[in-house]
Amino acid sequence: MKLALYLHGFASSSLSEKALQTRDYFTTELPHVELLTPDLPYTPEEAIATIELALQGRRPDAVIGSSLGGFLATWVAERYGCKAVLVNPAVQPDQLLSQHLGLYRHPVLQQDFLVNEQQMPKLRALERQPTNPGRYLVLLQSGDEVLDYRKAQQWYQGCQIETVQGGDHSFVGYANYLPAIVKFCQFA
Repeated sequence: MKLALYLHGFASSSLSEKALQTRDYFTTELPHVELLTPDLPYTPEEAIATIELALQGRRPDAVIGSSLGGFLATWVAERYGCKAVLVNPAVQPDQLLSQHLGLYRHPVLQQDFLVNEQQMPKLRALERQPTNPGRYLVLLQSGDEVLDYRKAQQWYQGCQIETVQGGDHSFVGYANYLPAIVKFCQFA
C-alpha cells in the first residue's frame, strides 16, 4: 500500500476544508493509498515530532502541504526523497510568524500553544530548498492575502509551478486540482 501525508497550515487542522476534501478524495478514488492527516502542533519541534510519529518509521510516497504545511512538506520531501505538492506554501515563515507571536488554541487538539521569538531560529533550521525540483508541484494563487506568491515562485524556481490568477490563501477550487495532484504523485 502506498503512503501519502497531508500537512495543514498554521492555525488549521485535519478538519480543514482542504484536509477533508483530500481525505474524501483519497478514500473514494484511491483505496490503495493510505493517507495520514495528523493534527500538527504550532511549535516547530512538536510539529516535526508529530509528523515522525505519524509515519512510524515509514517513508511516504508523497506529501501534500498547505501554507505552513507546505513549508513542512518541503522538509519531509527532502528528508525522505518523496514527491511533494505544495499549496500556497509558506517560504521563510519565521519572517511572517515573528509578527504573530502569542498564545494560540489548537481547534482539534484543544491545547494552547505559545508562539514565541525563540521558535523562529528553529523554524529557520527546518528550511530546505528543493534538491530535486522534479519531485515538486507548487500550486499558487496570486490573490493569496497572507503570503506573497512571488516568494514561492522564486524559492521553488525550477520546480513545476502552476500560478492561478486571483483566488486567495485557501486556494479557491482546490478540490478541482485533486486529480492532477494524484497524477503528479503517481498514485493513479
